[in-house]
Amino acid sequence: MDSYVRSPSALEPILAAFRREALVSVDTEAASFHKYRDRIYLIQLSTRTETAILDPLTLPDLAPLGALLADRAVEKVFHDADYDLRILDRDYGFRPTHLTDTRIAAQLAGEPAIGLAALLEKYLGVKLSKEHQKADWSRRPLPPEMLAYAAADTRHLAALRDALLARLRDLGRLAWAEEEFTRLEALRWTGTGNGVDAYLRMKGAKALAPRQLAVLRELYQWRESLGAREDRATFRIVGNDVLLAVSRSLPGTRAGLAETPGVPAALAARHGAALLEAVQRALALDEDALPRVERPARMARDPDLEARVERLKGARNRVAAELGLDPGVLCGRGALEAVARARPSDRSALAQVPELRRWQIDVLGDALVAALA
Repeated sequence: MDSYVRSPSALEPILAAFRREALVSVDTEAASFHKYRDRIYLIQLSTRTETAILDPLTLPDLAPLGALLADRAVEKVFHDADYDLRILDRDYGFRPTHLTDTRIAAQLAGEPAIGLAALLEKYLGVKLSKEHQKADWSRRPLPPEMLAYAAADTRHLAALRDALLARLRDLGRLAWAEEEFTRLEALRWTGTGNGVDAYLRMKGAKALAPRQLAVLRELYQWRESLGAREDRATFRIVGNDVLLAVSRSLPGTRAGLAETPGVPAALAARHGAALLEAVQRALALDEDALPRVERPARMARDPDLEARVERLKGARNRVAAELGLDPGVLCGRGALEAVARARPSDRSALAQVPELRRWQIDVLGDALVAALA
């Protein structure tokens, strides 16, 4: 049974009932693909028998949901929890506890395809529709087919969780997953990094000359302002490739803009005046006002460190192959570099490397220590 919850009077009894359950599956829908100001537009919850879809646009107080998510007596099941946990923190300050993530479980089970649709089809024979993957969840009213699509994301998670945890138990890896699930509780929203120098993160920006870079900065700021004003995702206004093309060619007229490779005629007609004004503002800047890319000093190579990392990678790869795991899932390069710097001589020293999990030390510790011996 599905419930579409749009009133406080309907919310409280449903959440009270869900708090009496041992397990609740959770998912969220945002709209960053469509909106400049992203936020949660839908929250899906499922017990083993019932699904509720919460509409945050009509629910002024979601504190009862926060209480459910924080309740350690109720297991919360997500698939790929990372972003959901961050935006629940960002939008509401909610900090879910007692978590299970079926994506992490699938990785540790050695599954080659870890998307929800692939896992549901393999383990449960359930085929998910992909029709609304990039839908605009901010629209109202939401048609029944979109609500059904949203409900499907959590309806089968409990059964998938059961199957994956049983697989991990058979492999002797359940404790690995439990350690990873516990670490998820510390995830917090850290922002998107859209600061004053965000334009420098565009691929190709740092190859521009200072005057071209000034144009890109003006164009980026114009696009951000328009996106904020219209509450529209900026890539839907003008793509990065167009901003870079205009920055390289520095057109001074509409004819020049129309001849700029990579600038569609329709876009030049719609935004031509704004694009040319941005170019002119940048061209009018004094030389000392032009942006310049600050290139950090290169760290001196440490051949001994690099050699240790390569030995550690070799050991990690051998163990990963034996376990049927992706090497990066078993232990990422950042952790290997930390081990190479610390140069532990035994397991107790290895345990002092904060980048390593306990389960990684149990599984991989001897091989890492031997690689450094």
